[in-house]
Amino acid sequence: MPGRVAIVHGCRTPFARSGTVFRDLTALDLAKAAVRELLERSEIDPALVDTVVMGQVVPSAKAPNLAREVVLGAGLPPSVPAHTVNRACASASQAIADVASAILLGHAEVGIAGGAESLSDVPILHSRRMAQMLVEASRARSLGARLRPFAKLRPRDFIPDTPALAEPSTGLTMGQSAEKMAKENGISREEQDRIALASHRNAAAAIDDGRLPPELCRVIVPPRYETIVEADTLVRRDTSLESLALLKPVFDRTYGTVTAGNASPLTDGAAAVLLMKEERAAALGHAPLAFVRAWAVAAVDPGGQLLMGPALAVPKALERAGLKIGDIELFEIHEAFASQVASNLQAFERTLGPVERERVNVSGGSIALGHPFGATGARLTTTLANEMRRRGARYGLVSVCAQGGLGFAMVLER
Repeated sequence: MPGRVAIVHGCRTPFARSGTVFRDLTALDLAKAAVRELLERSEIDPALVDTVVMGQVVPSAKAPNLAREVVLGAGLPPSVPAHTVNRACASASQAIADVASAILLGHAEVGIAGGAESLSDVPILHSRRMAQMLVEASRARSLGARLRPFAKLRPRDFIPDTPALAEPSTGLTMGQSAEKMAKENGISREEQDRIALASHRNAAAAIDDGRLPPELCRVIVPPRYETIVEADTLVRRDTSLESLALLKPVFDRTYGTVTAGNASPLTDGAAAVLLMKEERAAALGHAPLAFVRAWAVAAVDPGGQLLMGPALAVPKALERAGLKIGDIELFEIHEAFASQVASNLQAFERTLGPVERERVNVSGGSIALGHPFGATGARLTTTLANEMRRRGARYGLVSVCAQGGLGFAMVLER
């Protein structure tokens, strides 16, 4: 294909535990903040943007097409088309792939990709029976007819139906699946805790030495606009193997090894990336952080090892890039659970070759920084591209596991 897709800039909001500082904000609020800042920092003329693609996993019933609302609320011309994608935890990665595809096909020259999630603002549904009664009442033509359906309601009908982080096909939660992987792959509690400790230590170091802060934008929180969030709130500088070892297992309280300390927390946040055709970036005077070399998606049976999709996606992406795993100098591996990271690294090492742990998540990972489902892929890509530039690395790789047995991998080059 002619030309290359350049990653020109990336920006994200701070990530915060759900129900805390961003509890009064929606995913749309967060996404608009990230995209506005991306436009400001890159100094791109909004009229040059050809397309916007955003990822979101738990959409709002009031604004289901997040990307379109971002266009209309973040200073972009209303003529810019936009769509929203859902590939679970790899949604922002898929958004980047969608924009990259449009650029490679000649359908666009400049695009914004990213995602957002507010797990403080998940939709809480009525029970199915309550919903049916409300619909029946709305169709009635008299007051008596409107009240009649509610006489059929029982106390259990008032129990809300809240979304669950479980596989529809198996009924297992993500945590239960991570626990299953730890047992079947022989991943010890100590190894998981060491991955978690490295995540927090690397994140703290990247904050202190100035690597991560430039990627973040400030968020001024309504309704009083007195709180300004400028930094990630989840990094634990005081954590240690000893303190992690004291945490009790969550999903198998008797024999389990997955704890709140070695798993990613429920998180609110947004992230966005500016992509351009290589020639367009040069004409506009932008020095790319990196280029998209190749990507791949794969899937496994959710009834087996749910989060092993990357074990199949990474070899595909490397093959499409014409590379071997030994060519990769930096890895950004999504840390849904430490057991999942260890399991996929184990698979890479068996089929592709050794992976130096010192090259993995050198600026921290999702365990320390958080995991807003729809945004994580854009955070991984931005951090990797920035670190590749800083180190002068030639090749880097993003790997994301996702609900449904999905896996996503993308190779970046400089």
